[in-house]
Formats: sequence, structure tokens, C-alpha cells
Amino acid sequence: MSLHQLGWNPNLEAAFEPLRDRGLAPARVARQDLDRYLLLDGSGERPARLAGRLRHAARTPAERPAVGDWVAMRVATTALIAAVLPRSSAFVRRAAGGVTVEQVLAANVDTALLVSGLDCDFNLRRLERYLAAARESGASPVVVLNKADLLGGGELQRCVAEAGATAPGVPVVTVSALSACGLEPLAPWLEARRTVALLGSSGVGKSTMVNALLGTRRQPTGTVRAADSRGRHVTSRRELVPLPGGALLIDTPGLRELGLWGGGDGLDGAFPDVVALGRGCRFRDCAHADEPGCAVRAAVEAGELDPARLESWRKLQREARWLATRQDARARAAEEAKWKMISRSAKRHPKADRWR
Repeated sequence: MSLHQLGWNPNLEAAFEPLRDRGLAPARVARQDLDRYLLLDGSGERPARLAGRLRHAARTPAERPAVGDWVAMRVATTALIAAVLPRSSAFVRRAAGGVTVEQVLAANVDTALLVSGLDCDFNLRRLERYLAAARESGASPVVVLNKADLLGGGELQRCVAEAGATAPGVPVVTVSALSACGLEPLAPWLEARRTVALLGSSGVGKSTMVNALLGTRRQPTGTVRAADSRGRHVTSRRELVPLPGGALLIDTPGLRELGLWGGGDGLDGAFPDVVALGRGCRFRDCAHADEPGCAVRAAVEAGELDPARLESWRKLQREARWLATRQDARARAAEEAKWKMISRSAKRHPKADRWR
């Protein structure tokens, strides 16, 4: 595929121009395995690794290349990635574990396909979390309800209505990845040169969807537990895959957890109904808890807003505030460490004696 077919555009060309003068060439990250990368450069696949300067300059994993990124490489048998071009979007989560570090799951995505299985694992609260992350990313979300063949007409309509109420203004489509023609509803978002990312928990059928879209068994698939319809990790890495129609698909492993990174804009985008109701509250900073004149609580009492949705909003707001506190503490610690290092270096410098 040419660079143009991979999504290269005038904005990327303008950002890359100074790098071209340094003898670098553009490419897109198709796969990442720890510190090893596979790039698509318009003529084929090229193995690559990070240049030492970029590896040491990256303060967090998010500053290193991710699948979907456009990079500047120095051509060699194993290419050296010297720079990462500005991202148009980035689907980010807080890395699993106890550290407060962002992890980029997919970059430069036009549409985030948020996949949920219509079985025992159908979870509206999880969908809200994915929507918040998608809104924060800059990509356009689409809710994809897979395994539609498992439900009858009335039950299927109920799930679609619930998903639509949970994701106001977001397209909701039903598909059946096991059916030969079950993915036709995705066609409007699978245009040539457009990048879509499949995101969802284990067992929702993403690998089956990839195989159906490619028309071949590229990804291994597995069964889900009968008790809760949760799956095991079958896909082990993120990968950008060109589709036959010219679209570019980023497949991701199933997520056991999706910790938010960021908050305000993403949460507002995921809960537009709560935000709209909140404009009628007496106080601008109303937390919709015990404050008098709260329009949101009034809507709950009147049956106009699901109390579970308000509680979910509160939970994600608490998580966002906690994250902001951790990020501030981490930034202060990094700044203090930097100045301590500068101070130690100055004391060791020969000219330092002149100022004593």
C-alpha cells in the first residue's frame, strides 16, 4: 500500500517536512512487540527499533510510538525510528497496575468501534467507561453490539434501546460476526484510507470480526465461559491490518480493565444528558449529591434519568479527580528530581568553586 492509501495527508506532510531535510523517511507503525516495531513505508513491511536519542528522551511510554502512529525513520536493514509525528487522536488508558502512567492503545484513529457482546457480558456501565475514553481520544465512537444472533427480536430491540440511551447521539449497530453477511452495518465506517479501531473486553468477538472482515482466519479465536461470557486473552498484541476495501483496522487485545486517563471533556462527552440537566442546577459546581436546587437529582426523582447512570457519572468523576491528584503529585516529584539533578551537577562543575 502507498503512503496515501495508509492515510498520509497534507497535515502529516507539513509536519514531516523538517524531518525530510534530515534524510528521514515516513512510515506507519503496524505492530509493536516491546521495543521492536513493524513499519509500513508505502513499499512493504520494515522491521524497526527506536533510535537511542528517542528512547532516552521519552519520559513516559506514551511518548514512544504506538500502533497507528506515523513516525520518521532512518532507513537501514532494521530501520531506526527517530521521531513520532503529532497524533490526530489517541485512545489512551491508565496502565494496569499501581503506577499512574498513560498507555496509548491506538493512535490516529478516525472511528473507535466499541464492541460489546449481546450475551451475559452485556454491561452498560462498562460501555459508559469506553465512551468516556473514546470521547477523550478525539476519535468518533460507534457502539457495536455483536452476537445479535443470540437474541430474539424483542430482546434485541431492548438492548439497542438501552445502548442508545447510554450513548446519546452515538450510532448503535448490531452485527453477528459468525454470520457470512453479519458485518454489513459497519460499511459506512470502513471507507478507504480511514482508520478504525476495535476496542472491547475479552470475549466480545473482536478476533472473529477481524477474520470475517478479512475473509480469512488471521486471528485465533477462543470460547467464552458459560457462566459470565467472559473470554480469555486470545489476541496478544495490537496490530494495524489493511482491509480488502482499503480501510485500515487496528485490532487490540481484550481489556480486563480500562482505567481512565483524563476526565472533563471525555466524561462530558459520554454523559451529555447529565451535563445538560446540570445547567439547570442552582450552583455551577453542583456535584449532584446533597446540594439544594439540583436539577439532576430532580430528574432522577421524576423518572427522567436512570439513577444507575447518575451513580456511574459520580463514580467516574471520583476516579477522574483521584487521577488528577496523582498526576499532579507525579509531576511535582519529577520536577523536584530534575532540579536536584541540576543542583548536583552544578556543584560538581569546576567553575562552581568561583562562586563560593
